[in-house]
Amino acid sequence: MDVLDTQRRRFLLGGAACIVAASLPKTAFALPLASGEPRELAMTSINTGEHLNVCYFNGQKYLEDELKLLNNLCRDHRRNVSTDMDKKLYDQLTAIYQQVGAKNPITMISGYRSPATNEMLRKNGGGQAKKSYHMTGQALDFYIEGVPLADIRNAARSLKAGGVGYYPNSGFVHIDTGPVRTW
Repeated sequence: MDVLDTQRRRFLLGGAACIVAASLPKTAFALPLASGEPRELAMTSINTGEHLNVCYFNGQKYLEDELKLLNNLCRDHRRNVSTDMDKKLYDQLTAIYQQVGAKNPITMISGYRSPATNEMLRKNGGGQAKKSYHMTGQALDFYIEGVPLADIRNAARSLKAGGVGYYPNSGFVHIDTGPVRTW
């Protein structure tokens, strides 16, 4: 094979790679959080009444003990099981909280849902997705008292960091770390 053939192959492979990359779902790579700054979350579970105020990122690294506390708060309260939630989800919450200038804690309605709980809710007509990101620790439904739901939705959409569902009749916003999309 000569040099020209090698260059053509590289060009074609590079072009094919660009086409594949362009067709993949878009996710954000960086949230508007100050690098080197600690990240804190104040959250309450509407289902258990538990409250947590933790610094889960010290400006250098994620803090495993605090992440475990957050994961426990976000557990499937029906079965009392938790999972390792996606850290990017907590970063999204922090960025949203900062953007809307919230003062009150985040009220979590639903975090992790075990597959059994998700299926039970689906069968009872709750509208849960069959392959919900809640089951993989990548989704959270919430509101912040004193902040209009539309403002939370708009802040979440502006991040372009995953899915954003707006449920004004139910009083919450859904965020996840899956592909960027809105509903």
